[in-house]
Parts: sequence; C-alpha cells; structure tokens
Amino acid sequence: MSKTAFLLLAVLSFACGGGESTSDKGTTETPVEVKPAEPAPAIIEEPIVEEEQVEEAIGEQASVALSGEQKIANSDCLSCHLVERKVIGPSFKEIAAEYKPSEENITKLATKVINGGVGVWGETPMTPHPNLSEEDAKDMVKYILSLYE
Repeated sequence: MSKTAFLLLAVLSFACGGGESTSDKGTTETPVEVKPAEPAPAIIEEPIVEEEQVEEAIGEQASVALSGEQKIANSDCLSCHLVERKVIGPSFKEIAAEYKPSEENITKLATKVINGGVGVWGETPMTPHPNLSEEDAKDMVKYILSLYE
C-alpha cells in the first residue's frame, strides 16, 4: 500500500508542476507596453436661452401663416372627414356644396367647429374643439368651402 501511496503522490506532484518555479521553465515573457489614457472629449455646454429669446423665436414661427388646408392637416379633422367621401362626418365637398362661402356661413361653421354640433348631418355628434381659435377655425372653413365645384 505504501508503494501505491508513493506512486499516487508522485503522479499528483508531476500533474501539479512538480514544484518547478516559473524561472526554471525557460520561457521568456514579452513585457506589455502601457499607453497613457486618452483625454476625455471636451463637454460642450448648450447656451443658456433666456425666456425672452424663446418668446421671440415662437413669435417669429407663429408669424408664418398656415393655410386652412395645413391647419386641417395638423388637426384631428381628418379622423372624421375626408375631402371626397363621407367617413364619420360629411366630406368636405359635401359641406362646400351645402354652404355658400359667405362671411355669415364662415362664422356659423367656425363656431360649430369650436363648439361641436349634432343633427345637421345625422345623429353622430361632432366633437368640440375649444382650444381652436376663431381665426384658425375660419381659415379651415374657408378652405373647406373653397372646394365647391
């Protein structure tokens, strides 16, 4: 049994490297070149914009007049109305055929767009648009009434 233990100990010793030091192996390691870290990119700060500058910029953008057609395109009108055919509400061309483009009709229809309505084109109510200005509503109505052929 002592021969078996000695043999086992010799195998384990050989498997674990036999007690050789790393300098005895005869290998040479290449030194690693260490480069200095690159500097971090400069942080560019956004300029501080004063409230007055923002108001001026908004005022300049607001001065660009949108047409009635563009105002309709930027609203929810096209969810219920299309130019040529009825969806939920009448088509724009049906509305134009029903109302002549007079100041009275433009004001009446603009008020209906802002306040909503029901009954003229059926029992489905038109959603009110209280955040829409009277001027914008009139521009939209003028565009719709211009579609009469």
